[in-house]
Amino acid sequence: MTKYKEIIGTDIQVVTTDPTEVTGQVWYNSDEGELKTRNQFVGNSWATGGNLNTARNSMASSILGTQTSGIVAGGDSPGTTPELFAGTENYNGSSWTEVNDLNTARRQLQGAGTATSALAMAGNLNGPFTNVVESWNGSSWTEVADLSVARQQGMTAGESNTAALYTGGENPTPAVLKTNELWNGSAWTESADMNIIRRNGGGSGTKTDALVFAGDSPPLNPPTTNVRTEAWNGTAWFEVNDMATERRAFGAMGPQTSVLAFGGENPSIAFMNQTESWNGNIWTSVNDMSTSAQQRRGSGSASSGFAAGGSTPSITAATEEWDAEIATGVWITGANMNTARFRLAGMGTRTAALAAGGFSTSYLSITESYNGTSWAEVNDLNTTTIEAGSNGPQTSALIYGGRTPSTTAKTESWNGYVWTEVNDLNTARQTVGGAGVDNTSALAFGGGTPGGAQSVTESWNGTSWTEVNDLNSTPSDIGFGTQTAAIASGGTTESWNGTSWTEVNDLNTPRTSAGSSGTSNTDGLVFGGDPEPAGTTATESWNGTSWTNQNNLNVGRYGIGGAARGSSTSSLAFGGGSPPAPSKSTATEEWYGDGHVTEKISSS
Repeated sequence: MTKYKEIIGTDIQVVTTDPTEVTGQVWYNSDEGELKTRNQFVGNSWATGGNLNTARNSMASSILGTQTSGIVAGGDSPGTTPELFAGTENYNGSSWTEVNDLNTARRQLQGAGTATSALAMAGNLNGPFTNVVESWNGSSWTEVADLSVARQQGMTAGESNTAALYTGGENPTPAVLKTNELWNGSAWTESADMNIIRRNGGGSGTKTDALVFAGDSPPLNPPTTNVRTEAWNGTAWFEVNDMATERRAFGAMGPQTSVLAFGGENPSIAFMNQTESWNGNIWTSVNDMSTSAQQRRGSGSASSGFAAGGSTPSITAATEEWDAEIATGVWITGANMNTARFRLAGMGTRTAALAAGGFSTSYLSITESYNGTSWAEVNDLNTTTIEAGSNGPQTSALIYGGRTPSTTAKTESWNGYVWTEVNDLNTARQTVGGAGVDNTSALAFGGGTPGGAQSVTESWNGTSWTEVNDLNSTPSDIGFGTQTAAIASGGTTESWNGTSWTEVNDLNTPRTSAGSSGTSNTDGLVFGGDPEPAGTTATESWNGTSWTNQNNLNVGRYGIGGAARGSSTSSLAFGGGSPPAPSKSTATEEWYGDGHVTEKISSS
């Protein structure tokens, strides 16, 4: 055990309880005999922004704008056939405002510049291609000199309405191009070609320092996507390091040395959420968008910006905001459980948890208690069980349903010391979802029987179960919240208000057999789960309206236990399974949603 040692020239505060409001400081906990510090983890993530007034895709955007100042113009709006659109909207960091329209409605156009000085170039008139270019002065669009060649789906860069380039794309021949045109504020001039022909790629930067990347090249049916990246120095194109993931029809933003690429599609993935960051030398995979989309557009850089619209596959008005250096949640490895298992029940909080049942080489009744540092075996369940619903804190928990190995309605109540059998569910079922404050107030919903999936919901009053209104669908065993304010999720997500279920926004990664935590229908966390065979690491938080992707678990697994009374900012994940066979895990991970973690300092 680490003991306090003198740090010469520095006074170390001595405390008996760890402070919670300091970051980057060192202290000595005299009760524990430990030297400690509190760190703030910084990462990157997408967060939900304000919706566009009009859903659209394949529009132009101010690629060098900022997160709080950018425009989009034109594109497709929803309809049975692509509907040409001329509308322009301005983003202020929280909401979109409609401003003056383009003079020519079109889709598959490209943009460059900023929120106050931009260009909208070329595009598609629902069949014919156009070479029309329009200039934006911060308040209105004016037609300026046309491109030499009518085209769509090209790549663009430019810092203003007087300095830009347009390269590649597709012309009406049809042919995919590598030709390059430069704009000086009054006329277009042909310049050196790219090294390869391409369309539907990404473009960023300025007239003299640009970057183009990925896209598709012939043969075009199906599209042959690529990862190739080229840099422009104002005179010539040079091949530089490739992207990590091939893609086409994606969004991009930023100057040449700080680029973000997001979404798109490739022959294997129809709608992508993968995001990559370019630092002037190499591409690095960073946190995914919350929603998979193609034809999305954005403004900003690799450190800060927004992505708007696109197809998901339906045309959307959604906006996501990107921040590269923000406080971010993190999973920290905790002490291993004593018994490896999966499909177990989880209760409690990050520092006071309970794990019960599950499967190892056989069905288990073993119960373990976590104190924030280590696991200890406590009194077993009366009946072996897997895939049960559960809720409550470490001292007052409830477990119900599951398999024993036959499907069961059994319910057991925990008083902090022992499990006691109480009245059964009305409907026996396994993979049942659960929510509730303690062993006197709970909600059981969904699940499965030998006859099929169930939408039945039952409410527990401390003595008996009563059937209440059914789910609208039959989601998986993911649930959290209370008896009167719960979330059921997996495929479809539904919110419970104490009387009825309402469908709300679904998880970004549909799944079953995940861990979950939550204190209401407005705050929760889901992590791990199927899809098999590997078990996912995906973690998402719920804010009452939408799911946001968070930093992943360190170990992918399904049939995982979670701290039922945790929250979006504080949770515990334990146990679970992964291939082969599957292997059963003892791994424990602690979730610090605000990224603040108190750690011991090792010394010799």
